[in-house]
Formats: sequence, structure tokens, C-alpha cells
Amino acid sequence: MTIYLYGYLNKKVYLLKTKQMSSLAKFLATKKYIEVPLVLTGTHHLEVDCSINNQPGKFILDTGASSSCVDPGVVEYFSLFAEESDVKAAGAGAINMQTQVSTDNNLAIGDWQINDAQLVIFDLSHVNEALEQHNAAKVHGIIGADILQESDAIIDYKNEKLFLKP
Repeated sequence: MTIYLYGYLNKKVYLLKTKQMSSLAKFLATKKYIEVPLVLTGTHHLEVDCSINNQPGKFILDTGASSSCVDPGVVEYFSLFAEESDVKAAGAGAINMQTQVSTDNNLAIGDWQINDAQLVIFDLSHVNEALEQHNAAKVHGIIGADILQESDAIIDYKNEKLFLKP
């Protein structure tokens, strides 16, 4: 039996047979996508290596997070200029959390990069505590839907790959 999968990519609809899915990376390479490895953690989060302002870090990939963010404890490490924000954050069991924002940052994920990334800065201790309870390593931050949308991201869960369009 052949199963057909429809995909939406760069405002075009593609049809791929399941037999073609093994060549997803090849197909996306023809569309100039950059392939980035992911790590499936013990908590079933997808982790990706990134750098902010040329400093490496570990980040959770979170399609449900509207904004990419970092913990206040790493502001100096990533050379971020934090400005006060009136926006209150919520997520992962926390609500009305005070935030700051940092703009015009260089963010690189593999060979994909953006030079004007905006990052929300808020306390991720609840996230890191949950990770530690499951013997998973702490993270510096979260890559959210803002970056995933900007890069036309495609996540291949089975092969633990992230594909980003420059």
C-alpha cells in the first residue's frame, strides 16, 4: 500500500509518497534547506545546538513557544543587552512572569543564521528543574515559533533532523 503525504513548503503544496520520505533530506537540499541535527532528550524534548553572538548553547525546540527565549542567568554569557519589557510571559506551568527583551542578536543554528534576532529573557528555572528531575541536562533557552516560522522550519522527528531555509 502506498500512502501519500501532502506537505506545504514555501507557499507550494508538494505530494510525497512514503517511499520517497527516505529521501526527504535530499528533497529539501534541492530547495536549499540547511540540515541541523537534533537530540531527543530523556524528557522527549528535541534539543538543538545554537549560538548567540558567537557563544554556543543548548536549546529546546518548542513549536508551542511563541518567542525564542533565554534565561537571565546567561545574559552576560551571550553578550545580550537586556531592556525592560511590559510583556508578561506564561508557559510550562508558570504565569505572569516578568520579561526583558534583547534585540539585534546574531543567532546561528548550524549554518543557518539571522543577524537581528529578538530574544525574550525570562526565568527558565522551572524548565531546567523539570529537565533535571528526568536526568536531562539544563538548557540555555528555547527556540520558539518565531525563529521556526522565519526559517520555514521542517522537523523530521523520526530522523531527529531540523531543516531551515536561509
